[in-house]
Amino acid sequence: MNPGVELIQAYFPELSEKQLEQFSRLGEIYSDWNSKINVISRKDMDQFYVRHVLHSLGISKVMAFQPGTKVLDIGTGGGFPGIPLAILFPDTHFHLVDSIGKKINVVKDVTKQLKLSNVEAQQTRAEELVRKYDFVVSRAVTRMINFYPWVKNKIRKEDFNEYPNGILYLKGGDVDEELEELGKSYVVYHLEDYFKEDFFETKKVVYMPWEDKK
Repeated sequence: MNPGVELIQAYFPELSEKQLEQFSRLGEIYSDWNSKINVISRKDMDQFYVRHVLHSLGISKVMAFQPGTKVLDIGTGGGFPGIPLAILFPDTHFHLVDSIGKKINVVKDVTKQLKLSNVEAQQTRAEELVRKYDFVVSRAVTRMINFYPWVKNKIRKEDFNEYPNGILYLKGGDVDEELEELGKSYVVYHLEDYFKEDFFETKKVVYMPWEDKK
């Protein structure tokens, strides 16, 4: 087993053999793609399992999605956080969108190679989507004050997970000033409370529950 997968297994000991195999292949597939197009920065590829896979899985430390949950990943890039979360939650449906076609082509290929039947990848802009979801996830594609209007009409009112439906946003650095300008309630979870690697010292998951339940 490669060291990256051993790291994932240390934090997620309940993973099945199939899931471990999928996480193992993830590194190979992205390395191959990265040799063709720059999906992930070269220096980050050396730290792929910490900076991309484990970072994405940080969302699961805040929210364990129930079977049947529908999750939208906006600005997924090469498939983060959606692909690692889809491996972890095989009974949750993930819709990964990005406006850049070549990145979505990578996501489609990864999905096909790993046989992830719970992932749908689409080249589109967030504002053009009409479906509704239980949660919207993202890796800090823009400031929350810009992000929020894209998704405010895309979250379902009916809840069936542990927490109310809403946004789960991976963010680094000081988030309070940025979030205060939106004037919405939110909770910040520090990933250094869950993962011991230095990379996570400044990394957070911001959970913003949906308020418009009229």
